[in-house]
Amino acid sequence: MIARRITVRGRVQGVGFRAWTIATARAAGLSGWARNCPDGTVEIHAEGDPAAIEALIRDCHEGPPSARVSGVEVAEAAAEGAEGFAQRATV
Repeated sequence: MIARRITVRGRVQGVGFRAWTIATARAAGLSGWARNCPDGTVEIHAEGDPAAIEALIRDCHEGPPSARVSGVEVAEAAAEGAEGFAQRATV
């Protein structure tokens, strides 16, 4: 099990990116959360199988059809012991 913090840039707020992330992560069996940030990015904390996290990261480069992703940053993170995948309030 690993944990990653993913920051997605571009037109990613107001286009269903968080809901898409939650559905995609749940389908992959990941735990964690997604939230909008004041700078217009979406921040994701994902925990689980390394292959599933890598697949989520690859998918984040596209996102839902309405999104226009201009960048994805990934950093190692400490596991939070999350159960399930949820939406968090904006920072």
